[in-house]
Amino acid sequence: MRAVTPDQMKEIDKTAINDFGIPGMVLMENAALGVVREISKILGTDPGCMASSAAKRNEPSKKVIILAGKGNNGGDAFAVARHLFNMGASVSVYVLSKLVDITGDAKTNLDILVKMGIEINEVTRDEQIDEVKKRVELADIVVDGLLGTGLKGEVKGIMACVIELVNDCHVPVIAIDIPSGVNGETGKVSSSCIKACTTVTFGFPKIGQLIHPGCDYVGDLKIVDIGIPKAAVDNIKIKGHLIDMEFVSQLIPRRRRDSNKGTYGKILVVAGSRGMTGAACLTGGAALRSGAGLVYLAAPLSLVPVYAGALVEAVTIPFEDENKGYLPRQSISGILEQLNNVNVAAVGPGLSAGNEIADVVYNIIKGSRVPIVLDADGINLVAKDLSVLKDIRTQIVMTPHPGEMARLIGTSVKEVQKDRVNIARNFSKEWGVITVLKGSRTIIASPEGEIYINTTGNPGMSTGGSGDVLTGIIAGLIGQGLKPLDASIAGVYLHGACGDNIAAEKGEHGLIAGDLVREIPNQIKILQLP
Repeated sequence: MRAVTPDQMKEIDKTAINDFGIPGMVLMENAALGVVREISKILGTDPGCMASSAAKRNEPSKKVIILAGKGNNGGDAFAVARHLFNMGASVSVYVLSKLVDITGDAKTNLDILVKMGIEINEVTRDEQIDEVKKRVELADIVVDGLLGTGLKGEVKGIMACVIELVNDCHVPVIAIDIPSGVNGETGKVSSSCIKACTTVTFGFPKIGQLIHPGCDYVGDLKIVDIGIPKAAVDNIKIKGHLIDMEFVSQLIPRRRRDSNKGTYGKILVVAGSRGMTGAACLTGGAALRSGAGLVYLAAPLSLVPVYAGALVEAVTIPFEDENKGYLPRQSISGILEQLNNVNVAAVGPGLSAGNEIADVVYNIIKGSRVPIVLDADGINLVAKDLSVLKDIRTQIVMTPHPGEMARLIGTSVKEVQKDRVNIARNFSKEWGVITVLKGSRTIIASPEGEIYINTTGNPGMSTGGSGDVLTGIIAGLIGQGLKPLDASIAGVYLHGACGDNIAAEKGEHGLIAGDLVREIPNQIKILQLP
């Protein structure tokens, strides 16, 4: 699914209105109806019978507080108020602006409310805030129509005070398009920002709703079709995408009846060292569990017994290491030769970072003609000499966590986390690699500047070895024929879905990387259900 910036959504709306002749009032009405449907679900009432349902239970009508600004977001809120009033709700509208300042379609909807006799209160003075608080405390739900997706700076004054009192009252809040205070492009939030339980957004999700910290204020995100023609979108260059189940289910390869182990790819895992053998086993195990036909482990001879016992399905390729416990320079020619016989290489987890290992990694990067998934120590070694990426002859997928990303670009973790989307995008464009910037809301960036945002996963996956599993999944999917970008998208979603299912059944505490490996087949099965 496409994910847009506020400016792109504004251009789409403008095209629908000017080029296709769809009145802005029609789009506003469709948006309002989508919000009303979600409110009805939250209140536990069917559209059209809010009053009658309450009467049957001998209860008062649902109390709804509508908070509106003077722009189109306020216009949506006015239309929502009209529908809820007609359904029998007790509706009170608070406008944080002078009514005479409201224009256009928003004014049309406001005028209708006036003619219907709906309670409308203008809030422009500090002494009016206490009255708003009293009414909010008694409400069943608050509708946030204060600010739209175009917010750039801080929310101040009376509006900031109202936002804070709403959050303090702990009444369910449904936000129209975006919680007031969230920047729809960057995800940054004002010091005063609505904390919604549900956000109903229109047309497409906005980038700022999907990434931190904005996503923490959105609650349950609902995307409503407001009737924009597909052709109004096609000519706009949208490079943001939300990874969803429907998209990923189309990527996961199906198994053929007339197949064999060679059909599903050969993966070379170059990972592990003494004390870090688990990293190689997790990577190889994840590749196998994701459907790879054969997994080869390039192993220091002294560690072969460990690998042979821990991952019996993999083929170990021993290299004399003189009991050093890591792959020495002498292994380079053999590894390069093995690369000619596989479909993809997974390089880096647990390798260690000495000079000999650096030579091994650099030679793999320069010499491989098959895709490489580069993680952990492989990334840290590249960070010491980025020039190695100038001579690549294949597609590389790099999977840094924020600390590794900071090393790659010479900055701090804090700076990386401030602007994850642009940092991932810029690195991919500069170096011609696919970047998988791990973390909550993992970002995938292509060399062409496309951005994919993942929403699966949970804090329980913050555990050693989780990233090794992701490396193996992505490599396993590439081995089965997926393009590296598609494998990265599907792999990240699948990895997070495994963690989510485990957390749902057993909780987040105690989730370990091996649990993720075992869950992979189950999640692939779910993705392939009709």
